[in-house]
Amino acid sequence: MNGTQTLNRALDILFALSEANDTLTVSEIAEKVSIPESTTYRFLQTLEQNGIVERRGKSQVGLGLRILDLARSLSQQMHRELLPLALPIMEELTAQTQETSVLFVRTGLNCVCIQNVRSQGLLQFAVENGRVLPLASGASGKSILAYENERTIGRVFDTLGSKAEQSKLAADLEIIRTNGFCITHGEVDPDIFAIAAPIFDAHGLIVASLSIAGPNFRSNAEYDKEMSGYLLDASDRLSRRLGSG
Repeated sequence: MNGTQTLNRALDILFALSEANDTLTVSEIAEKVSIPESTTYRFLQTLEQNGIVERRGKSQVGLGLRILDLARSLSQQMHRELLPLALPIMEELTAQTQETSVLFVRTGLNCVCIQNVRSQGLLQFAVENGRVLPLASGASGKSILAYENERTIGRVFDTLGSKAEQSKLAADLEIIRTNGFCITHGEVDPDIFAIAAPIFDAHGLIVASLSIAGPNFRSNAEYDKEMSGYLLDASDRLSRRLGSG
């Protein structure tokens, strides 16, 4: 097994543990990544020595604290790069639309607000940094989910209660991919509309969603078209600043 194959197998093991959302036995890991138990055991020994995985209880293996440190460091690095580029664009977007602009990134099967620029209007949408929303509901989450990998999309679908909900979400995601943005009315907050678009990095990967939100009574077909135009221009500029396209 060459170096690339070794790295791929180690990553397969980490993905298997991540998707399990719990611990797995060596046998379960071996089955999921399709390699012999003896080979899996050797990989786990190396990963354990480096704190990437850890043993929990009898024969149970889970992700170690070191992998959480790496994930936290990567997230912080991304936010440091993203926020200085996003903020002036968001301020301009809010000035153009007179609606609150919001930046969300994915965390697990949810998305979290990392920046907002509030409208100065008397009637406005207010959201605090750190607010967590599900990927499956609302314009911000769906605009991220539509461009996520199949593994993440499948995990979100698994959380839905019925086939009808899955079919509805699948249709919504297809519309988002076709239009390049998402409009929702009252999905997260009953009296609020939101329009969101994806943000991509230099590799074409989804990194965030940019949205505007405001009171539902202002929303109509003509207004939504005008606002989505401003939003798409802003999201495209931010993606290009991150190196996309």
